[in-house]
Amino acid sequence: QYTAETQKEISAARRRRKVESDKFEELSGLLPLPPSVRSHLDKPSIIRLTLSYMRIHTLLKGNDRESQDLGLLDESSLYMRILEGFLMVLSSDGNMVFLSDNVNKYMGLTQTELMGHNIFEYAHPCDHEEIKHNLRGVCCGERRDFVVRMKSALTQRGRSATLKSATWKVLHCQGRVNVCVFRSSISCLLLTCRPLPLPHTLLNAHTFTSQHSMDMKFIYCDQSVTCLLGYSPQELLGRSVYDFCHTLDATCLQKSHFNLCWKTQSVSGQYRMLVKGGGYVWVESHSAVIPSKSRPAAHQPVLIFSITYVLRCVCVEECVSFYFDFSLTFLHRTVLPVGFPSEPPGTWSGQCILYNTHTHTHTHTHTHTHTHKHTQEYVNTHIYRKRHAFR
Repeated sequence: QYTAETQKEISAARRRRKVESDKFEELSGLLPLPPSVRSHLDKPSIIRLTLSYMRIHTLLKGNDRESQDLGLLDESSLYMRILEGFLMVLSSDGNMVFLSDNVNKYMGLTQTELMGHNIFEYAHPCDHEEIKHNLRGVCCGERRDFVVRMKSALTQRGRSATLKSATWKVLHCQGRVNVCVFRSSISCLLLTCRPLPLPHTLLNAHTFTSQHSMDMKFIYCDQSVTCLLGYSPQELLGRSVYDFCHTLDATCLQKSHFNLCWKTQSVSGQYRMLVKGGGYVWVESHSAVIPSKSRPAAHQPVLIFSITYVLRCVCVEECVSFYFDFSLTFLHRTVLPVGFPSEPPGTWSGQCILYNTHTHTHTHTHTHTHTHKHTQEYVNTHIYRKRHAFR
């Protein structure tokens, strides 16, 4: 038998638990979640989600734009369907402050399971440094574009499994740094996350597929490239993608190539590709390394499979004039001797730089050829004079 003092302690503990449960139930009722979801939340989850929504409230404080209108809500749900991915908001220390509710479709994990957790708990250890690098940002509007691997509980059949059997899914994350209006010391990272490889809806009349070696040399290309770029598949074999990439876009392509070799999947972003008849087209390539289990023979080398999507038709004048200015600066700084005038004589048409840079392009007018000849004679004469001046 319990003593009277012991019974008082038991009754007091029972009352404390009752008050605590009531408070948690009240707190759970304040969360903007469906009743079916709130009823399955435990106490740690309620605290975690409450802190996340408090952070969201702080980030949105001072923003006059309201989204209470039903039309805006319908429009935002349409955006989610078009995006073919999900939204994620990261705090400066890596906490997943918010994720859109369609994250379950792509990752096999629900919104409530992820919100409030740190992204480093789900990201691949080799990607932690890259995530930290992208979280360092104090200027509002800074762009972010990176690839990260995260745990996914989604099976090959599209069903959700447990985290114990989770696999790594490659996400292409793009977004901007956003600084809180109310407190400038608080910043977050707004990201759109799209799983790779992208869905098959990308394949249409404006795409071509290709296979490459690990140094991005063509080893196969389908016939669609002839209609889009003018090259036959045989003309591309053995040549590198870098041979056709615009010089100013080489850094973008190199970063995508690095992500591809390191993480087996990547999206290049928009870059310009040379057309056989002259000019450039804007394209975007989605690539993946074919794993060893999909190869018929063990001695066959690893391949890169790419889907290239043509975004824009041929543009000559815009790209050529820009290339012209860049080439003049490069020529003046690296090739010509000291004292060579920075401006060419007379008035240049500028389009001769296409003829001068890509010798395999022969569709040029008489004016371009004459201008190129005049320019070359001027350069040769000036260099000849400089050389003989020091003798």
